[in-house]
Amino acid sequence: MREAGSGNGEAPAVMRTAIRSYRDIEAYRRAMGLLAPLHRLVARFPDVERFELASQLRRAAKSVPANIAEGYGKKRSAKEFKSYLGHALGSANEVVVHLEIAVAIGYVAQEDIQALVDGYDIVAKQLYRLIESWTDYGKQGSTSARETARRT
Repeated sequence: MREAGSGNGEAPAVMRTAIRSYRDIEAYRRAMGLLAPLHRLVARFPDVERFELASQLRRAAKSVPANIAEGYGKKRSAKEFKSYLGHALGSANEVVVHLEIAVAIGYVAQEDIQALVDGYDIVAKQLYRLIESWTDYGKQGSTSARETARRT
């Protein structure tokens, strides 16, 4: 976030960056960036899991950015947008649980999933902050949600 002052000793005013698209939401971009590594990881699972755990992981991972994008389409209603963000948050948590299950049953090692777990934990924190800070679209403060969600 940039700060601007008048140069006359006043406290600087905070300039906020507007969210013009769901692509401007950092949690969306981060979740999209985690998809390819997750898909590469689950490709190593045994064939017996292709339609079970691997499929659930892929669907949950895709659900995170999809819910952010779908919810953004309903951004004029804070309640609806926050509901979709809540679904995205739940999906991010679901991915982490399924990754932990994959470790528990011996498909991968903890070190194989740690970067993904860390990434989805950040996404979850960003979504939580966005949910907490979003107000009705167009009202004062709604555009600050991007900066609020970026802080981790």
